[in-house]
Amino acid sequence: MAATALPTLTTKELTTDQEVRWCPGCGDYSILAQMKKALTTVGIPREKMVFVSGIGCSSRFPYYMNTYGFHTIHGRAPTFATGLRLANPDLQVWVVTGDGDGLSIGGNHLIHALRRNVDLKILLFNNEIYGLTKGQYSPASRLGTKTKTSPQGSFETPVRPMSLALAAEATFVARTIDVDVQHMVATLQKAAAHKGSAFVEIYQNCKIFNDGVFEYATDKTIKSDSTVYVEHGKPLIFGKDRNKGIRLNGLKPEVVEVGKDCGPDDLIIHDERAEDATLAYLLSRMAMPAFPEPIGVLRNVRKPTYEELLEGQMNEVITKRGRGKIEDLFKAEDVWTVE
Repeated sequence: MAATALPTLTTKELTTDQEVRWCPGCGDYSILAQMKKALTTVGIPREKMVFVSGIGCSSRFPYYMNTYGFHTIHGRAPTFATGLRLANPDLQVWVVTGDGDGLSIGGNHLIHALRRNVDLKILLFNNEIYGLTKGQYSPASRLGTKTKTSPQGSFETPVRPMSLALAAEATFVARTIDVDVQHMVATLQKAAAHKGSAFVEIYQNCKIFNDGVFEYATDKTIKSDSTVYVEHGKPLIFGKDRNKGIRLNGLKPEVVEVGKDCGPDDLIIHDERAEDATLAYLLSRMAMPAFPEPIGVLRNVRKPTYEELLEGQMNEVITKRGRGKIEDLFKAEDVWTVE
């Protein structure tokens, strides 16, 4: 039998007639463009794609994707998306949220969607600020960030999104950057292919209220010393001259000079498929200025999804007791006995 051809899409077919309404220079434009590129390769028709968002600049996303979509309420996008997946497991469901929407009022919903391993692809646009409501500090804002709501500088410990996702046992955790278009496309493709909870943090510049906060990771003259691109099975090497690395000193990572302090074999070898997320969590804690910040897939493991476990449980009950009828439920007495 001839193999069935996968459906193909073009970026034009994924584009709606809606005017894209983000500020000039916003990183969201790049994310939208790279998402369309990524989806042309996944072999899924538009009618089986859904984008669900909450509230915020990022949450305009469903209007600009020519697929099904829901613009829901503040922080509750993972809840709506979970319901969609359970009602129709044939859908590929994407959740689009921001550091304000997803980590504040939506933090609880985000954690539980990840720990349940619902087959959702969750994109967190992180600009470390509230953009839509005009520049208040967010749960991800760095210490000392001065905003309208923190005029003396934020003194709250910021949430680290990847650390949160790993602590919640997400089975796919990654980070990419709005201006690194090739890396973003590849990361989105990997997230689309993953079976289970996929969490992607995207460093996204807010041109108006937090411009340049990720310049150390985007400026070509310095990014090689301030970021480390992690690849499965390869040592953690970085630097303009590729002569710096990360090794473990006991349970602590440290920056070393390769060839002087140690050899390549002494460095951490990245293993995104490790069942134990301890090393991935350790990497997620690395931040400037002490360490280069990791970019790439930190974890990618396969575990039973929430939908698979639920279906298995239902099938087990049906096997033992037969398939019930809703009419019997309606006619049943509204009482029961507990012995």
